[in-house]
Amino acid sequence: MLNEITLRAHHGMCLAFFQGKGYSDGFTAHMGRLKASLEECPERAVRITAAPDEICSACPQLENGVCSAKEKTDRYDSGVLKACGIGNGSVMSWRDFSALVEERIFSRGRRCEICGDCQWDPICHFPDHVSRI
Repeated sequence: MLNEITLRAHHGMCLAFFQGKGYSDGFTAHMGRLKASLEECPERAVRITAAPDEICSACPQLENGVCSAKEKTDRYDSGVLKACGIGNGSVMSWRDFSALVEERIFSRGRRCEICGDCQWDPICHFPDHVSRI
């Protein structure tokens, strides 16, 4: 069995729209590998957090363990946790978490409310945004 992955709450939304674009080539490659890993094994456990995670580990905006956009990312994480009705540190399968994000955020039109001021917002509008796992 694969090890549990720590995942920022708002990255549940980012992964749904990921198109191979990112903050750097290394970041993009890392996020692509992580997304593929989760899609290959949707029962893999994810620990949902409001702190830097596995995706952040390759981000050039992570400086000394702190995101340079901390205020925004904290707000995004809080919004996802609240909308999904889960607590910081909750553990569930990737399948269950992505389904919660789809049901309680995307299908209710709440994505823009949570992260509409994100620099990546323009790519988060495709109708086939959710990985079908």
